[in-house]
Amino acid sequence: MNIFDYIGKTIDIVMDRPLGSEHPKFKWRYPVNYGYIPDTVSGDGEEIDVFLLGVFESVNKYEGKCIAVIEREDDNEYKLVAVPEDKKYNKDQIEVLVEFQERFFNSKIIMEQDL
Repeated sequence: MNIFDYIGKTIDIVMDRPLGSEHPKFKWRYPVNYGYIPDTVSGDGEEIDVFLLGVFESVNKYEGKCIAVIEREDDNEYKLVAVPEDKKYNKDQIEVLVEFQERFFNSKIIMEQDL
């Protein structure tokens, strides 16, 4: 599956870094739930990572709608952005919410209207 085919689809996410957890290497806390799609492979050889926005409690698993792909121009992987079915976010809102991690990369947000 092409990474952009996930946009608009419902995806099952497993959180390996739930809201409030600490990054094992950099020691900052995750302000959003962050996880992956099991049984997938990203450019780094690991599962495809997902930022889950709009869920304000720590969760272990979640089924959400993919609304965007974050393309890192200086890295070899993409990140997905998922939300609950009833939530909407625009690029500016997504950029602010993922800045805690994406500030270290040259990335751009691609949404359905960009395809």
